[in-house]
Order: sequence, then C-alpha cells, then structure tokens
Amino acid sequence: QVQLVESGGGLVQPGGSLRLSCAASGIIFRFSDMGWYRQAPGKQRDLVAAITSGGSTNYADSAKGRFTISRDNAKNTVSLQMNSLKPEDTAVYYCNAISGPFNRRNYWGQGTQVTVSS
Repeated sequence: QVQLVESGGGLVQPGGSLRLSCAASGIIFRFSDMGWYRQAPGKQRDLVAAITSGGSTNYADSAKGRFTISRDNAKNTVSLQMNSLKPEDTAVYYCNAISGPFNRRNYWGQGTQVTVSS
C-alpha cells in the first residue's frame, strides 16, 4: 500500500517561511520521481516543484528563487522549503510520486494547507 504523508503546513505571515515534508512508503523511493503541487480554491492543481530520482529539479516560475525542493533517499522523504511567502501562495499543497523503476504509477498525498496571511 502506497502512502504519502505530508506535514509542515500552517499559517504564516507574508514574507515568512515554511518547510513541507512528505514521507513516502510502499514505493521504491530512490527510483521514484517526486513533486509538490498546489491547488487554491476554484483553481486547478498546478506543479510547484519536482525532483527526479536522479536529483534533477524543476520549478514553476512562481516558485523559482523562493522555493527549494530536496529529497533524502535514506529517509524516503521529500521536502519543500518555502521562503518569502506571499498571500498568493495560499493553497493546499500535495505531495506527488511517480513510482519507479518499472510499472510507473502516479500517487498523491492527502494534502496540507498553507495559508499566507497577516
């Protein structure tokens, strides 16, 4: 059974920082591509940042220079460090996994709320 469990969301003031973490189980983590998506009310779910099994990263334009995605293959975790947060970053953030190395499947966590407000 695949599980992706997010943590670290919450309420933060504009300009503040949060670190999201996702603990994965049930997949071969070191061969899986991982990502963070977000969905604001009334909007579609969009990619924020992704990291491949080889460590290559990709960021949405809105995240470049402010967010950093990283992975720890020893702990089966992927993290998203978010700095200089803005009200428009408010959304539910979802952890995503594309399992590898074979029979690649897409999995989602339950989501964690991030609210940026004064």
